[in-house]
Amino acid sequence: MSAESLPNHLKLLGRNRLPTQGGMLLLPSRMDITELSAVMGLLSSREVVLLIEQEGVFSAAMREHLEREEVKAMAFSLAQFDAEGLRATLAREVREGRVVIFIPSLALAPAAAPSVGGDLLKALVSTGVPLLPIWVQRQADLALGLFSGQGGWIVLGELLQRPTLPQVQESLLQLGREAFECHPALGMSLGWLIVQGLKRFGSQRIIDGKEQSELTYDRVLAVAIALSRQLRQETRKKRVAVVLPPGISGFIANLAVVLAGKVPVNLNFTASLSAIEYAIEAADVDRFITADAFVRKLQQFPWPPSRRQILLERVIPRLKARATAWGLIARLLPASLLALMLGLRRQGGQQEATLLFTSGSSGTPKGVVMSHRNLVANVIQFGSRLAVGPQDSVMACLPLFHSFGCTVTLWYPAICGIGVVTFPSPMESRKLAELIEKHLVTLMISTPTFLRGFLRGVNREALASVKFCVTGAEKLPASVAEAFTARFGKPVLEGYGLTETSPVSNLNLPLPTASATAQRELPLLPCQRAGSVGLMVPGLALRICNPTTRKPQSLDQSGVICFQGANVFERYLNDDKRTAAVKDEQGWFWTGDVGRLDADGFLFIEGRLSRFSKIAGEMVPHEAVEDALLRALQLQGESIRKLAVVGIPDAERGEALVLLMACPERQQDMLQLRYELLERGVPALWIPKRMLRVPEIPILSSGKLDAQACEKLAATLVQ
Repeated sequence: MSAESLPNHLKLLGRNRLPTQGGMLLLPSRMDITELSAVMGLLSSREVVLLIEQEGVFSAAMREHLEREEVKAMAFSLAQFDAEGLRATLAREVREGRVVIFIPSLALAPAAAPSVGGDLLKALVSTGVPLLPIWVQRQADLALGLFSGQGGWIVLGELLQRPTLPQVQESLLQLGREAFECHPALGMSLGWLIVQGLKRFGSQRIIDGKEQSELTYDRVLAVAIALSRQLRQETRKKRVAVVLPPGISGFIANLAVVLAGKVPVNLNFTASLSAIEYAIEAADVDRFITADAFVRKLQQFPWPPSRRQILLERVIPRLKARATAWGLIARLLPASLLALMLGLRRQGGQQEATLLFTSGSSGTPKGVVMSHRNLVANVIQFGSRLAVGPQDSVMACLPLFHSFGCTVTLWYPAICGIGVVTFPSPMESRKLAELIEKHLVTLMISTPTFLRGFLRGVNREALASVKFCVTGAEKLPASVAEAFTARFGKPVLEGYGLTETSPVSNLNLPLPTASATAQRELPLLPCQRAGSVGLMVPGLALRICNPTTRKPQSLDQSGVICFQGANVFERYLNDDKRTAAVKDEQGWFWTGDVGRLDADGFLFIEGRLSRFSKIAGEMVPHEAVEDALLRALQLQGESIRKLAVVGIPDAERGEALVLLMACPERQQDMLQLRYELLERGVPALWIPKRMLRVPEIPILSSGKLDAQACEKLAATLVQ
């Protein structure tokens, strides 16, 4: 097959990167007969040798091709790969100018993940021959049931001379980003896709666990449309504020703003008064969607005059007739025509879709402008990693002003037809467990802080329906994961992300499901690794940079994590300076978190750069010190955070560590604790200089440590 005769549904990128002469090893992330034929079409005048594992499992079409007499193939056993004979044979083939194409075995692996990895990838790279990575992406892995599953992309990389394993990993991730950015949905607008999703999955339900009410998605669509028409009449402003907890009202409010062609701004009503006032002014909003009960509850909130408040329990009943009419129209019209009738553009791209403000845990809140492209990308990335569908439902209890709660429990289910069960607080573990058991919820989204609550007074049977428990926002202590799994028989899948990555960037994954026959035949690639935040989501490239020089270094060396991809935010609102400080002209985002990638592609987070102290020239990670203290004090299983480590200025060593302790039942003094830590092998430099007893450790509504408040508290007490 020539490059020009590729099937219409298969695209090939980077063909100019393929050298026209010289031997090399082509290393595809996966490959079946269609992709092999496409690559062979580029090599029609070259001598090609196929490299396969003796133990490999291949499709019937690939096996038939390999058995042809004219096909030259070399088989090897990974167990014997180190034998000089095979290495020498491969080196000779390449030296004599032949192109060797490795054919990965079929494997049980996460959707859109490479079928080659682990020891096999290490062995192939270790041959030292010139290597050209190839990324193969199949649209079926990323369609989420909304788009045609036909076809995909083949992306050729640059030839690497004697590469290292981290170089090959970095190249494959970069090629995966190129392929992902060809996805046809990335140009679509959030509103357009929401109309498609709510209409297609109209019988799906959202259940309000607080109000004990429910609506089907077709009714949600009708009410949201009716409310969106009123919003268009009420304000000409670009953005509309939403001040509501998770629930049917919060769900409809956000959808209505988007369907009005405007930008929802979910305000963090738990933030300080100054932070809220800053966000309101920066967002330039003149309408606040909320509820009477919430206005009465949040008396310290800087509410605008009543005429600028849209109180849903008053407004929605008045829209009943209009909602009924829109429901009939929505039922009769195709989704695309309905979207056009609503004035929604099909294309969204890099236009602003939503605005969220960071927690301000390490400074003034930043307004994170997220585009349609960002949010649609992350919906596809997250959704493709979990084997869930319309038969599943998610427990939505994280705040809507929290990026994890907003994307995963709002945009994702609305577009992909996942059922939603809501509750306004993630801290009421027993009530959440009751709702999970009653409504057979299959997907839990939480944080380690909130998971601890389930370990007290919740029966094992209550979570029997849960397939996946995904946690993020803060580091998952091994003790919490182990205790949760032991109690409920459910693994906790730790993930990672930031508001600026929309938010999900990494995820430990459930084991792929397959028939018993397939499970016996196919090799299983690693999907989860304790202590890591998991594999990269598809379409996200990674760099690890030196924290001082900011220059890229090897992925396996500890440094600052940098991401590039369609889910990386556009900019900080009205703040070019802070945008430029974390995002360069190529779109690389400097996360400020320190980590490294292991040989199997799992990312390990070692701490926030701001949560390191430079003491006598050494970088000391606060989180690692906290883990050592928790073990020494036997506090790993506590449901409430009992301690925190912060750095304060020190004239002799630059910084000194201080321990904030909110545990009156533990009466150890600092000297006693120091000796115990030394006996456990903790470096002397890592041991806090002082212990400060406090009533409680400041945390944010997301469950994360409020680092800024802790630092202020320590500074006040030290004076």
